[in-house]
Amino acid sequence: QVQLVESGGGSVQAGGSLRLSCAVSGVTTITYCLGWFRQAPGKEREGVAGIGSDGDTWYADTVKGRFTISLGNGKNILELQMNSLKPEDTAMYYCAAVPYLRGPCGHSWYPEDVWGRGTQVTVSS
Repeated sequence: QVQLVESGGGSVQAGGSLRLSCAVSGVTTITYCLGWFRQAPGKEREGVAGIGSDGDTWYADTVKGRFTISLGNGKNILELQMNSLKPEDTAMYYCAAVPYLRGPCGHSWYPEDVWGRGTQVTVSS
């Protein structure tokens, strides 16, 4: 059973940085897609970044060049380095996983996927 636990959220001023971590356990399949999405109050769920078992990464246009996704420790730690943060990045951030590849990995996440509980990121101007 896949389990995901996020950490690292917090409050920061615009232009600052945060690093989100997700402890990943139970991913036993050769193929997988891991990533992050965010949701702000009253807004749609938005895929932020993803990394697949094929090594490909994907980023939303809104974060490209500012955020970096990485997977380490034998796919047990999924991280999202967020630089040059903007107030519009304020949202609850969720780690998510599926035990197969679907493309682009990280673009879309659904309730039937495995999600963590989320970590809040607040960026003030």
